[in-house]
Amino acid sequence: MASTVSVSLDRVASLPPEDPASLLIGRDPTISRIAHHTERAAQVECTVLITGETGTGKEVWARLLHRLGPRHDKPFVPVNCAALTATLAESQLFGHERGAFTGAIGKNLGVFRAAHEGIVFLDEVGDMPLDLQPKLLRVLQEGEVTPVGAPHPLFVDVQVCAATNRDLQRDVEEGRFREDLYYRLNLVELQMPPLRERVQDIPMFIDYFSRRFAARYSQAVWQPDPKTLRRFCEYRWPGNVRQLSFVIEQSYVLECLPILPGERTKDLRTANLPFTHLGRLRQAAVKQALKTTGGHKGRAAELLGIHPNTLTRLLAQFSDE
Repeated sequence: MASTVSVSLDRVASLPPEDPASLLIGRDPTISRIAHHTERAAQVECTVLITGETGTGKEVWARLLHRLGPRHDKPFVPVNCAALTATLAESQLFGHERGAFTGAIGKNLGVFRAAHEGIVFLDEVGDMPLDLQPKLLRVLQEGEVTPVGAPHPLFVDVQVCAATNRDLQRDVEEGRFREDLYYRLNLVELQMPPLRERVQDIPMFIDYFSRRFAARYSQAVWQPDPKTLRRFCEYRWPGNVRQLSFVIEQSYVLECLPILPGERTKDLRTANLPFTHLGRLRQAAVKQALKTTGGHKGRAAELLGIHPNTLTRLLAQFSDE
């Protein structure tokens, strides 16, 4: 392993706005403590478990862990454990040999061997199938994987960072997660606080996202007046930093002032809309959201504040009209 580190915590705060790590630290003392624990875990290359609500930036912190340590120039391989295909999950993670099963026409390295000497980020690790958990435990304990169809295990050198929004201790008690795996993953735990507990950082997030999206959409930087800023700080933000980001980006997409969830209906009564036909407005909003996200339907649905299935139905309706 190389001993050089690409960036230190002292430099993170001065990174340019387009760098996702530039706003991680904040002023909240809890975040400062998490940052220093992240730096230490990166230096010693130990297993890390990141916990917290959806939208608190767990993957961003995992990438900072990668950036701060000696593995920074090696692969960072993210895996959404909740999206693993039940019948192929073992092969996806640990690889397979040619002919190991029907359709295995060639070798597959799997996630862990593809990330050799780097970091594997296991997002939503609490959703990992129970029968695969002993195999993950062996990776952590012995540093080896056994591809499907292989006669013997193979050495692999990876640092594992896992994340979850679940209460894994409760899952252990209820038999949904192995206790030995939980303690092995939980060598260093980084507990991400929700945005509602980081009120003093909300103005900084607003300024950051406003500058970021103003540059992306070639518009003026939004600077809220004191009354609006107070309302944004008092809002509970159930979707955390991700939700705040979407609220501000959506305002740039639609070229209107940012609107707190729940205030949208009131704003539409006074907005200067390009036309008043509801169907045309809906179609224009969907078209703009898809254009903004490069056709990514999931992210477009998030921008619009609707479920992806709703967006699929709308697109089907538009094609029939």
